[in-house]
Amino acid sequence: MKIEILGTGCSKCKALEEATKQAVSQSSQFAQIEKVEDIMKIMEYGVMSTPALVIDGKVVSTGKVLSVHEIAELIKANRV
Repeated sequence: MKIEILGTGCSKCKALEEATKQAVSQSSQFAQIEKVEDIMKIMEYGVMSTPALVIDGKVVSTGKVLSVHEIAELIKANRV
């Protein structure tokens, strides 16, 4: 599983990244976490509001900081 946090480095983006790391560490799921700050790459996803969370190439959240629990639920829902 690949999880990307899209954002230019604002405090909300950093908070989402930290919550994502916590959610992954609490789950039994292995995930590669990548922070994407390149605005052109972010635009390729069609994201207009950051932070955004992408799981396996699919945008699952934009414009808000999710809780650790919310991220864990998204990880469960997107398992293959």
